[in-house]
Amino acid sequence: MSSDVVNTKRAKANAAGPYGKVGQALNELDDRLGVAKGGRTFMDKIFPDHWSFMLGEIVLYSFVVLLVTGVFLTLYYIPSTALVTYHGSYLPLDGQRVTEAFASSVNLSFAVRAGLLMRQMHHWACDIFIGAMVVHMARIFFTGAFRKPRELNWTIGTTLLILAIVNGFLGYSLPDDLVSGTGIRIAFSIVLSIPFVGSYLGFFVFGGNFPGATVIPRFYILHVLIVPALILGLVGAHLFLLVRQKHTQFPGKGRTEKNVVGTPMFPVFMAKTTGFLLMVSGVIALLGAFAQINPIWQFGPYEASRISYAVQPDWYMGFLDGALRIWPSWSFHSFGHTIPFEVFIPAVVLPGIIFNIAYAWPAIERHFTKDNEMHNLLDRPSNRPKRTAAGVAVLALLSTLFIASSTDVMANFFHLPLTEVLWGMRILVILSPFVAYPITWKICKEVQAVKGGGKRKTTNVVTRTAEGEYVATAAPVYVDDAHSELEATPVPRFIIEEPDEQDESGVRTAER
Repeated sequence: MSSDVVNTKRAKANAAGPYGKVGQALNELDDRLGVAKGGRTFMDKIFPDHWSFMLGEIVLYSFVVLLVTGVFLTLYYIPSTALVTYHGSYLPLDGQRVTEAFASSVNLSFAVRAGLLMRQMHHWACDIFIGAMVVHMARIFFTGAFRKPRELNWTIGTTLLILAIVNGFLGYSLPDDLVSGTGIRIAFSIVLSIPFVGSYLGFFVFGGNFPGATVIPRFYILHVLIVPALILGLVGAHLFLLVRQKHTQFPGKGRTEKNVVGTPMFPVFMAKTTGFLLMVSGVIALLGAFAQINPIWQFGPYEASRISYAVQPDWYMGFLDGALRIWPSWSFHSFGHTIPFEVFIPAVVLPGIIFNIAYAWPAIERHFTKDNEMHNLLDRPSNRPKRTAAGVAVLALLSTLFIASSTDVMANFFHLPLTEVLWGMRILVILSPFVAYPITWKICKEVQAVKGGGKRKTTNVVTRTAEGEYVATAAPVYVDDAHSELEATPVPRFIIEEPDEQDESGVRTAER
C-alpha cells in the first residue's frame, strides 16, 4: 500500500475524530441542539427494582400495541351506517342487508390477511391496557404514592383511566353488531337521563334521535383521533413528571427519603424494559391468535327488535352494566320534567361519585392526617389501615356490581327467578363495602400487632425436613415499622439527580 493511500486514510480518520463518523455526526447534532448533557442525565436516571413497578410498563406497552394494531385496522374499516348487501367470505351472512361498518368489520376478520389477528390483538390490548392501569393505580393508592409532591400525577392517572374507559366503549361500538348497537342504545338513554340538558346533549352527540346516521362516523373520529391524542398528551405529561420528581421506592436497606436506590436507565433498565416490551407484545399476540374475543359475526348486525343472552360488555364496563341492572325502577315527575332515576343514578351519579372521590382523595387524606410533608418512601398497606380498608371497600363494591352484570346468566344457571337474583345482588352490593371495611381494618391492625413496632418478635416458620415432614419452628422477625397511621416523614426539596455510589451488582444510589 502506497504512503499516499495511508496518509489519505489517516486524514479521514482524523477528520472523523476519535468516535468515528457516527460520533462526528452526533457531535455535529449536539452542537446545534445541545442535548448531550440532558441525555446523559436521562441515561443515568435510577429505577428502583420492584416487581410492582412493572405494572406501569404493562400499561405503556399495551398502549403501544393498541396504537400499532389500530393503525392497521383504520386502513380497512369503513365508518358508515349506509346499508349494503353483504357478499363476503362469511357465507352465513351472504345476501343480508347490513351496514358498511358491520360489513367492513366482518371482511376485515375473514378477507384481510392477518385481519382477525389484528382485530383480536387490538381488543385484548385494550382490556389489558385498562386492567393494568386499574391495578397500577391500586398499587399507587395502597402504598401512598399519590401523596405530595405527586398529587398532579395521580390526577393525570385518574383522567387517563376515564379516557381509556370511554375510548374502549367507543372502540367496541364501531363494528355495529348486535352487542355494540345495544351498548350505543344504552349510552343514548344514559345521556337522555341527565336532567334538563339530556335531550340537547343526546341530539348533539348522536346527530338526532337514536340510532341516527352520524353516530358511527362521530364515534370513529373520537376513537381514532381526539381521545388518543388526549391520552398521548397525558401519558407524556405523566412520564415527564415521573422523570422530574423521581421514583418512589419501598423502605429497605440503604433507602431513605433523600435518595433513590436501583439500576440506571442505560444499559440495565433499558435492556430489561425492552425485553419486557417484547414479552407484553408476545403475550398479546398469543391471545389474539388463540383466544377468541368479540366474534361479531356470531352476534349478527344490530337490529333494535333483537336481543341477545349471556352477552356482556367488556369487563371495564361491567360495574356500570351491573348497576343499571339492579337499580329499582324509580323515576321523578315534576314541573313538566321526568328524571328516570333508574338510569340517572346508577349510570351518572354513581360513577361521578366514585371518580370524584378518586380525584379528591389526596386532599381528603391530607385534610384528615394534617400531613403536608413531601414523601418519597412508600407505605406498607398494613400501616395505613384506614386508607387500605377504604380502598378495599370500594373494590368490593365495584366487584359486586361487576358480578351483578351477569344476573341473567346466574338466574339461568342456578334455575332461580330473575327477581330473586336481582334482590340478592342488591343486598350484596349494599353489604359488601360495610363488611369489607372492618375486616380489612382488623387484618391491618393484627399485622401491625405481629410486627410489634419494629421490635424483635417471633413467628412460626414452616420448614420441611429431609424425610418430608413439615415442622413449625419459632423464628425471630425484625420489622422496620417507622411509618405509623398518621405519621408524616419530611423530605428536603429535590436537587439534580447525580449517581452517588454503585455496588458490584450494578445497583446504584442517587440523591434526589
